[in-house]
Amino acid sequence: MLDILRLRVLAAIAAQGSVTKAAKHLNYSQPAVSHHLARLEAETGARLVQRVGRGIRLTPEGEHLARRATEILGRVDAAAAELSAMVGLRTGRVRVAGFQSALAALVPHAAGTLRREHPGIELQLTEAHPRVALDLLRAGQVDVAVVFRYDDTTPDDIRATHLFDDPMYLLSLEPDQTLAGNRDSAWIAGCENCRREFLEACDQAGFVPPIAYTSDDIIVQQALVAAGMGVTTMPGLALRTHHAPGIEASVLRDFRRHVYLATYGEPPDPPATTAFVSALRHAVQQTQPGEPTPPRVEQQVPGEAAAYSPWSATAELS
Repeated sequence: MLDILRLRVLAAIAAQGSVTKAAKHLNYSQPAVSHHLARLEAETGARLVQRVGRGIRLTPEGEHLARRATEILGRVDAAAAELSAMVGLRTGRVRVAGFQSALAALVPHAAGTLRREHPGIELQLTEAHPRVALDLLRAGQVDVAVVFRYDDTTPDDIRATHLFDDPMYLLSLEPDQTLAGNRDSAWIAGCENCRREFLEACDQAGFVPPIAYTSDDIIVQQALVAAGMGVTTMPGLALRTHHAPGIEASVLRDFRRHVYLATYGEPPDPPATTAFVSALRHAVQQTQPGEPTPPRVEQQVPGEAAAYSPWSATAELS
């Protein structure tokens, strides 16, 4: 049988890239790590590492076993957390993966609630694209995934709870804009892996957008819009985390994404996971992220009345 401790050593070597760094990560001595690695090779009958110069690299067999070890250790750690909760310990852990704007706009509210109500629970956060977050969930490396989809379907092997619909906005220097009305504008879009739904929305509006600039960074996108370099679309949740001065945001009807909370395995969830899920739902109720983002109050100049730039909420796809 494979020894869990030695699998943990191999996984650490794969993640850290060297025996020395793995030893530091695990708080072991370097000879202890080397010993466990040698014993694991003897147990498996496979050569798991190859010396390269003054360092090492994993063989194909080592890479395969390291991937499996990471999955196994994720499940073992999850089982340990569940058992701790079952025997009445006041400690626990919940590991959450989510996309950037959810981690910025929603999860901090949930984290605050969790800390107040359950101070013994450790919260670990990982930023990940929804596809990656679900893979981490299936592998047992996280307990909860906050993801979005643009259609109404969810994978059959996970338990998904709909949280809210996140409206999409067209960002430009003018109010009350539509997609079709900007068919000839220069467009700022995400990378090729992130722009499919945007291109589909433009196709429904009857045009192919001329994409002049590519960036997945909402600050860069908004800076380009503010400089008059083009227009872009952005989810409301992202706008709640950053809204550059001078930019008008027109909501696009019938173009939105659906935000879900996903867990894996048969219910009930471990108590720490249940506590975080409850806190996240409370955060959604408190912040109302599915509602149009309120007007942004501009910085007031001393001696002048405060002014604001209202958000347009009337634009359509066509």
